[in-house]
Amino acid sequence: MPTNPELEGEVLTKSDEEPKEPDEYVILLLNDDFTTMEFVVTVIMTVFHKPLPEATRIMLDVHKRGKGTVGVYSYDIAVTKINQVHLLARQNGFPLKCTMEKA
Repeated sequence: MPTNPELEGEVLTKSDEEPKEPDEYVILLLNDDFTTMEFVVTVIMTVFHKPLPEATRIMLDVHKRGKGTVGVYSYDIAVTKINQVHLLARQNGFPLKCTMEKA
């Protein structure tokens, strides 16, 4: 491949492009008839690092409204947290579901 001697040693950049912020995703816990409220609070505190009062409020949203928002994260972090929730739920015999939607 021929090279341009005038550009040798130069760094080529596209100056007209601004860095783009990564997309964000809302993580939702979904209600079911089997997972205990206590377990949902524990998951919220463990996986999402929420204090007890906030975890309790989110759990009540899940219970009363059918779903509750636990956080907004980049794609990779959201997928990791969802996998952690599902793993903890299965290990404890609960069918707790967690999903994400673009923010």
